[in-house]
Amino acid sequence: MNTRPVIDESVGPYSLSTAFNNDTSCFSVGLDTGFCEVRNDTSTEAIGFLSLTYATVFNAGIGIAEMLGQSNYLAIVGGGRNPKFPQNKLIIWDDAKQKIAITLEFRTSVLGVRLSKTRIVVALLNSIHVFAFSTPPHKLSVYETSDNPLGLACLGQKLLAFPGRSLGSSPLRAMALSPDGEVLATGSESYGYSRRQIAGKWQSFDGRGPRSDIFAFFSPSNSLLAVTSDKSTLHIFDVPHPREMTRRSQSPAAATEEGTNQKWGFLSRVPLLPRLFSDEYSFANANFDIGDGTVPGSPSLAPHSVPTGRPQKGITGWLDDRTILVIGAGRDGRWEKFVLYDGEDGKRYCVRDGWKRYLGGSTF
Repeated sequence: MNTRPVIDESVGPYSLSTAFNNDTSCFSVGLDTGFCEVRNDTSTEAIGFLSLTYATVFNAGIGIAEMLGQSNYLAIVGGGRNPKFPQNKLIIWDDAKQKIAITLEFRTSVLGVRLSKTRIVVALLNSIHVFAFSTPPHKLSVYETSDNPLGLACLGQKLLAFPGRSLGSSPLRAMALSPDGEVLATGSESYGYSRRQIAGKWQSFDGRGPRSDIFAFFSPSNSLLAVTSDKSTLHIFDVPHPREMTRRSQSPAAATEEGTNQKWGFLSRVPLLPRLFSDEYSFANANFDIGDGTVPGSPSLAPHSVPTGRPQKGITGWLDDRTILVIGAGRDGRWEKFVLYDGEDGKRYCVRDGWKRYLGGSTF
């Protein structure tokens, strides 16, 4: 029996992509008719309330819409059957003035964008371009990468992370940087199951099957990691923080780990790598609704979708260390809220607290 509380059952327009802003207070949605911003309001006693902050109507598609915090600037790229802009152009849109502030043009399609108050980072298939956020923009750096069809890149306050030029036989499918910039988590698909690497420590998690599309995001305290896959599973992991691992390595108990590392041969002797490698599993998990994954009228609508052309699903964000949000694009774009709680048995659990079709009843 389905006991999930339904917040809204109405169906809205088609969303091509969706992305949280830096603090998960809002998320942007690229539509087949433009884009919009939705605010997460959990201050009420209700399960959750979403408010449509604004919508910009182009009567043409936006495949990427990336917010700069809660400011009036967004990075947008054309997408869908009728793109508003060529997909090799990045537009910095000033929504307060309803006009283009900056235009950047490239030789190939823009696959991902990251913004800060001082930087514009653009991911192409085989390169990362870094610009100063200024008028006119000034190009600072260009980095070569391996094939990066998902446009992966992480921009922190002081760090920029992206796939390197050589990744071996298992390309990255997810990348997340902790808020303090101390821990980088990457997800890949290898031998039919998914793995992630945190501070050099490999940990496997559920996601078996071909082409598992993984998204990951750290909690505000840097201590938890939420991971989703196209198997419609949400997993919550404890994160071994580098500072804690350093303290452990200096303790007498660290000596007992030496024998354990013998089975890893030369890996246990490589400098800068942690002293312990192991498989770890999530302490809590739940299922999210992957919804309708079909794309109307075209096999590939958005440049920022997975390589198969399916809309994004399972994008995660944390409101606090107890509240996780999961959103997805598509015909029935959904917003779902999950909460962590401590059980009487001493275990931690993750449960769904509500859901909504975030564009329900809206017309653009």
